[in-house]
Parts: sequence; structure tokens; C-alpha cells
Amino acid sequence: MKPDTDIIDTTQAFVIRGAEVIDGSGAPRFEADVVVRGGLIDAIVPPGSASTPQVLDGSGLILCPGFIDTHSHDDLLVLQATEPHPKLAQGVCTVVTGNCGISLAPLLVEHPPAPLDLLDAEGAPRLADFRDYLARLDATPLALNVVPLIGHSNLRLKHLADLQRPADAAQVDAMRDEVSAALDAGGFGLSTGVYYPPARAATTAELIGVSAALQGRPGAVLAMHLRDEADHIDAAIAEALEVGASNGATLVLSHHKVMGRRNHGRTRQTLQAIETAAGLQSVCIDCYPYAASSTMLRLDRIADSDDVLITTSVPHPEQGGRRLAAIAADWGVPQSEAAQRLMPGGAVYFALAESDVERVLVHPLAMIGSDGLPHDRHPHPRLWGSFPRVLGHYSRERGLLPLESAVHKMTGLPARRFGLADRGRVAVGQAADLVLFDAARVRDAASYEAPAQAPEGIHAVLVNGRLAQWQGRAVDRAAGRRLTRQRDADKVAR
Repeated sequence: MKPDTDIIDTTQAFVIRGAEVIDGSGAPRFEADVVVRGGLIDAIVPPGSASTPQVLDGSGLILCPGFIDTHSHDDLLVLQATEPHPKLAQGVCTVVTGNCGISLAPLLVEHPPAPLDLLDAEGAPRLADFRDYLARLDATPLALNVVPLIGHSNLRLKHLADLQRPADAAQVDAMRDEVSAALDAGGFGLSTGVYYPPARAATTAELIGVSAALQGRPGAVLAMHLRDEADHIDAAIAEALEVGASNGATLVLSHHKVMGRRNHGRTRQTLQAIETAAGLQSVCIDCYPYAASSTMLRLDRIADSDDVLITTSVPHPEQGGRRLAAIAADWGVPQSEAAQRLMPGGAVYFALAESDVERVLVHPLAMIGSDGLPHDRHPHPRLWGSFPRVLGHYSRERGLLPLESAVHKMTGLPARRFGLADRGRVAVGQAADLVLFDAARVRDAASYEAPAQAPEGIHAVLVNGRLAQWQGRAVDRAAGRRLTRQRDADKVAR
């Protein structure tokens, strides 16, 4: 789709005028004209001094870098024509895919086990090799930029006949070789999800062996869903740090949290442990701004939760969007039995303390990731609301962190961690991924009851200098691209 020329012709140079600039570095905002030319930020000059004929009016708005969703499950979504778009609506210009050990490739089986079935929506291709997925990305008009990771659980499903056993030496070698090939082809790294059944039998030695493919590749990323996020989280963090240290990759601990009432408050200890480790190795965390999590339907999660909302159920899809307690009451059975009848499926678990969410959110090592599940019948609201929620609820209303810090966690910080040297800053020479938003109005509208609601206060989203969205209306849905890992160790910070 070509840019809507009654707004602005982004194939020609233009200036964004009248906005306050938050540049993504965490520094204080400033007033400037920002000139965009050829998909890049061409100049930043004093207000009113740019002579470019075309003007995009930013009066009364904030101009900042496009947001980077550090933890998405948008592997299939990026290949689909989706309108309205849950990420562009929030100002997200780049998504990291393939998290939690789950990627769209390699995957050949018709009915993949949970949670790999999270990506098994209508139209999902069967791809034998991760390079096939990268080729699909290159051949598809992309609405936003993609940073692809390969999933360890997919590799186990491909190379192990019995997922309930650890991989043997030959299987570890085969998986490591496949990760190497994925990196050579342009993948950014590896993700693991030993919390989930397909990879639960994997030993620490297996993880170290497979992730050895990352060694000697500056900028490579290892994103790890911990083995446990409740009673045994300390041991799970220690395991992840050991695996990360073994290969020298940038370690990202996924959606950091502590589950269950008896563990409320433990983020004081977990964050201290991670902060200490960060003095010795490259490690950071991502988080989402909600006190409820969402994943596959599991009995152990139900026992630790104050309430459970069913998001999807294969045998009973009509129950999506209902509380488990109400379903159990209707059926006249305990919640545990109702859950078993609903499996396989997904759920939102109300098992986090708001104080822990806030403590993680403000930590200097924390980036923002939605962890949204786009193919759920009734998704968690984080799919549509994560980034505006940080800006509106936590920054403006709660005063938890300055707007400059909030933007940094969504832009400059993740760009540095993922080696995106040309993203995440409003600076000359950077890719013109840009967002214009109203700091006084921006807010998330998605709720647990009505999750597919676009946020308010996002005026314009530019992807690679092209106007992708204007006042909630789609303009250009082919401005994105598959990004490539930049092999510059100086760009990846500890």
C-alpha cells in the first residue's frame, strides 16, 4: 500500500515539526525539528528552522523512537495481513519473535504439542528449516520490522523421538548445528522454554551444548524462559546464568516475575541476584506491565492463582473469555476437573503481586515486552495495551518512572541489547522508526473482559520513514523488514 498522499508523501523528504523529542537515550526531552529523508533521520535542527516543504505537524505531541517489543509471539502474525494491527496501534515498530523456545520453524508436524500450538493458527505454514522462515519474511510485505529467534523446543521436536528424555550427544550436536545455520542465515539467536513439557526434560548440559552455537558471535542473543517462576525460581535463575555465561551471548531472562501468593515480594531477591550477575556477564530482563500472566492451561498454575480466565480451549472453544470458577460451577465439578476438560487450552492467571510488577518494571535492567498471544480466542490485554499502559498508567498516572525512562525501556535499551545499532534513538543516521503520541492522553484501552481494544493517544507511527499508521488508521502496511544481526560487540552493552 502506498502512503496516503493527502497526509504526506514519505517517499520525499519531510519534517516533523512542533513536537517535543524524547530521543530514547533516557536524556531529558527537547524541542527540535526532525527531518526524515530516504527512510533515515536526516537532520535534527532548532524548532522552526527546517526548510523542507513537507511538514508533519507534531504540535503538542511527543516524538520518540518506534517501540521495540522485546518479547512477542508474532512469528505467524507478521506474515499475515492484519487490520487493525495490535502492535502498530501501540507504536511498536519492531518485534522480537521466537520466544519461550517456540518459533514457527522448524515445524513439520500437523498437530504440534502445547505450547508450540500457540502458533498453529489458520494459515500457519509447515517449514522444515529456520532458513525457510527467514525466506518467508523476505518474500512477504511486512507491516513492521522483525528480529527472529529460533526456538529450542522446535529443535527438540525435530530431532528427538521422545521429548520426555534428555538429548543424547548426537542430538545435541544436530540441534547446535541447526542453530549455527540459523545464525549464519540471519537469525539473531536462540530461545529456550524448559518450563514447558516439550523441553522440560532438557538438562543444563543440553542447554549449554545447544547454545554453544552462540559462542564467538558478538551480538547473538539467548532468551530464556526460566525452568520455574515460583518456589524454585532461585535455582532456575542460577541455571540460566550458568548457560548464558557458557557461551557469552546477551542473556535475556524472559518476562521476569514471581508466581503465587507465597512468593509475593521475592523480586527483591531475584533482582539482586540478576543485578550481581550483570557485573560479570551480559544479562538483562524483559517484563510486561500487568499483574496477571498468560500461557497454556496448567493445573499447577491454577493452584497458585487467585482467579483464572480461560483464553482458549480446543475441546470447548465456546468457553474462551470466561472465568474457570464459573465454568466449573456450570458443570458442577471442581475447577481442577473443569480445567482438565478444557485442555489443551490457554489461560490468564491472576497470581502476581502488583508491587513485584512495579519493582521489576522500574529496574534498570528491565525492558518492555508484551508476551501477547495473537492467536488466542480471547487474548490477554497485553497484546494490545502493553506499551501505552507503561506510558499512561505507570508513568503519567502512577508516577512510577519519568516518561523519558519509560521510552528508554522501549527503545534505546532494547536496541542496544539486541544489537540494533541503527534503531532505538532519535539521532541523525538512525532508521526513521518514529512515534508521535499525546503524553496527556495516551493510555491502554484493552481490558481482561474486552482485550482487543486499540489504545488511545497514539497519533502517528512511522516504520523506516514510511507512515504506517495515522490517528488509528492504516496507511502503509508494507514498510517493515527483516532486520539483520549486527556483528559489532561494542554495540552490545553489559
